[in-house]
Amino acid sequence: MKDVREILPKLNAGTIEISDIPDAMILQLCSYMLFEELEGPDELLSQLSPLQRDVLGLQRMLVEGDVANAEITSEELLARSRSKEERDLECEVRIRMERALLAVDSPEKSGQELAWCTQRLNAIAPDSALHGISMLNQATWHSNNGEIMMAMAIHSDITKDSGFPPEIRGLSRLEVGRILMAMDDLDPSMRHLWTARAVFIEAGMEAEAVVASLEWLDLALEEVTEDAPNMLTRIENAEPRSVPGSSWIPANNQDVVAVVEYLFPIVTRDLGGSERTDLGIILDAGEIIGNNEWKEMLIQKSEEIQDDRLLEALQS
Repeated sequence: MKDVREILPKLNAGTIEISDIPDAMILQLCSYMLFEELEGPDELLSQLSPLQRDVLGLQRMLVEGDVANAEITSEELLARSRSKEERDLECEVRIRMERALLAVDSPEKSGQELAWCTQRLNAIAPDSALHGISMLNQATWHSNNGEIMMAMAIHSDITKDSGFPPEIRGLSRLEVGRILMAMDDLDPSMRHLWTARAVFIEAGMEAEAVVASLEWLDLALEEVTEDAPNMLTRIENAEPRSVPGSSWIPANNQDVVAVVEYLFPIVTRDLGGSERTDLGIILDAGEIIGNNEWKEMLIQKSEEIQDDRLLEALQS
């Protein structure tokens, strides 16, 4: 019982009881509810210690953008988490991670703090969602500081067999795809984006799956052929490399169709918005592979479209 996304529906449906949830997961479950704005049994909060409830309050401050008060509160909570009366290593990790992301001390200290958080979580909650979040944060810090190989090394530990929840694996593959794209290493970038997309779809993470699909599609449209190997074949035949390079393989026509067919009913639920890059990419895909079906369906809904450039493209 490691995935809070599976636990909460069962808890709300009454198929499991609060007593069935390990104590170590209660705070994680409450935090998940906060960030996703989900409902759950009120009794959950009663299972938390006063410090844990106040840590949730700190996270609520950050969600609401109250950074100034969050910095002050985090210092007080950090002292409590280390005190003899309320010692709680997980709370200390959560607080120090938030302070590192806020760069309360300094950007350099933030890197050290994130590394500390990852090391502690590897000891007390290995392969958990919180451990994965810490690793993702640490990798992002390295990327932002130009230490790309350090970031890639951290991501390499988040594998299918590592035991991390799917959202962590998906986010890791998505970020690796973006890093490789920035390095112009486009073939492996497409593989990682495709893998992220597959993980998100399987996990029912629609918003994330749409993002990964659009990023893959935007890259794939550079060159599409009917005889190119499909993505599953490319992933199965991929071999490890000692260092990144600069590579390109055209996208397969059927992969492009599959991605657009997945995206279309989702992104057309609401056609509002003055900048609909997502719909523009789909139009480009149809033009490149010679499929007018998606354009025709958008023309039928043109009265709902607010993007002037998109309307102009539909009229051309």
